[in-house]
Amino acid sequence: MTNTLIENKTKQKNQKPLLREDNKGVTFLTLNRPEKHNSLNLELLKCLQQELQKIAESKSIRVVIIASTGTSFCAGHDLIELKNMSKHKELKSLFLLCSSIMESITELPQPVIAQVQGMATAAGCQLVATCDLAIASDNTNFCTPGVNIGLFCSTPMVALSRNITNKRAMEMLLTGENINALTALEWGLINRVVPPDELKNQTSLLANKIAQKPYKTIKIGKKAFYNQLNMDLHKAYIYTSQIMAENMLSDDAEEGINAFTENREPSWPQS
Repeated sequence: MTNTLIENKTKQKNQKPLLREDNKGVTFLTLNRPEKHNSLNLELLKCLQQELQKIAESKSIRVVIIASTGTSFCAGHDLIELKNMSKHKELKSLFLLCSSIMESITELPQPVIAQVQGMATAAGCQLVATCDLAIASDNTNFCTPGVNIGLFCSTPMVALSRNITNKRAMEMLLTGENINALTALEWGLINRVVPPDELKNQTSLLANKIAQKPYKTIKIGKKAFYNQLNMDLHKAYIYTSQIMAENMLSDDAEEGINAFTENREPSWPQS
């Protein structure tokens, strides 16, 4: 084995599967398995779980961006790892862990933005659909290709079917074919399409804009948004009326309304 191969294998073994960077209230969680197209192996999933738990407890973090190294955002689960899991219990445990992480993103007090490039397939597409917002470069493709290998994308289906219409979700799930970034934008899977060299900048601009908003208000609003989705119309209005009344009595609302009536910029209370 050549020295170069030995060095590359050592580097891959020692590299962290998830990187974290905090900058002025915005946290980047960067998937870092570029040689595997950032597929979600057990180690990476555990790292994501740990970091999300830490972020949920932090009031200084206002927005989270999930990004990736290399040419791909995320190729879904690591199929080699899955193939080596022979027991149903092992497989179910891994899929439940991934599902728990997706729920954690939804339940996180902070908004989460996916910064997507290259490809987002299967559980990678699920991750994009789970994030509150998503910006993709114009060279990105999305798909749920499990049907092509005899493994229907059942868990990605949960997030996908809650983002786009049933007909479009079923088309992706039943054909396993790619859709490009412009189609994903039209279907509502992502918010914006930008040139590759503008992806990080545009994602950061959106994150920083949100980070300037009052933390407690954003936390209240995100939770209410997902809670009311599964309610019928009447219950949703009763619930959100209660939330609005509670929000109106908060320090954030007091400062915001005072600033508006006094024609000045608000100075949000420290959370």
